[in-house]
Amino acid sequence: MTVPRSPLAELLSVLELERIEDTIFRGTSMDLGFGNIFGGQVLGQSLSAAIRTVPADRHVHSLHGYFMRPGDPARPIIYQVDCIRDGKSFTTRRVVAIQKGDAIFSMAASFQVAEQGFEHQDIMPDIPGPEGYASEYELVNRFIDRIPEPIRANLTAERPIEIRPIDPMNPFAPEKKPAHRFSWFRASERLPDDPMVHRYLLAYASDFGLIQTSMNPHGHTFFEPSMHVASLDHALWFQRDFRMDEWLLYAMHSPTAAGARGLNFGHIYDTQGRLVASIAQEGLIRFRG
Repeated sequence: MTVPRSPLAELLSVLELERIEDTIFRGTSMDLGFGNIFGGQVLGQSLSAAIRTVPADRHVHSLHGYFMRPGDPARPIIYQVDCIRDGKSFTTRRVVAIQKGDAIFSMAASFQVAEQGFEHQDIMPDIPGPEGYASEYELVNRFIDRIPEPIRANLTAERPIEIRPIDPMNPFAPEKKPAHRFSWFRASERLPDDPMVHRYLLAYASDFGLIQTSMNPHGHTFFEPSMHVASLDHALWFQRDFRMDEWLLYAMHSPTAAGARGLNFGHIYDTQGRLVASIAQEGLIRFRG
């Protein structure tokens, strides 16, 4: 009898990719029931592909990507890596994700050898630790009867990433709130020690919750049929080493929304208060009321 893999093991398998040629990879998708591929998955897979073309002594420090088409979760994705530059300290890669002959996502990523230098950072927000907060899995199951059937099974199933939001919003009775959000998150199981696994898994998780931040002041959520919501671009900087299987705080803020787009920034801290990653994303928040 075959023992089913855990949700985290399944996600790691999806992010690891199949190597077809030296710089060409193939990936499959986890269908979350939305009809499109989750943006964080394509982001994590693109980084995974780039990592496999870079020397092991160089770690990714930044990436910048654009979402072009929604993508079909029922079809494989081809990732083509362009080895743009291999310098003495930095390595640059460009990745294009392709389905049916069209680009659905493109990303540039930069890798650096380990170096010592000046250090400073913003102070971590004064947010209580993760203990005592309900997980998104627990919160969503409170509204199981109101969740649309196509996405119910995935939203109410156990997650590979446990997320514990601070001051969560009822998605079916949204209220206007300040343009910031806080969540604790971590992988649901112990992970390998390979730092690259932790980085492309964080890239995957960094797409959760950002766009909602720009909808908070307007009292809307992506559950509403009148809302058309999608990630447009995504930038991620890695500042310090971290582990995805230990609690991390995601502090999100939206300074502005205009032109049916919301701009969002995020900072991720570990429990010692170290700033380990920073994120910027613009999302489509088109209201058809």
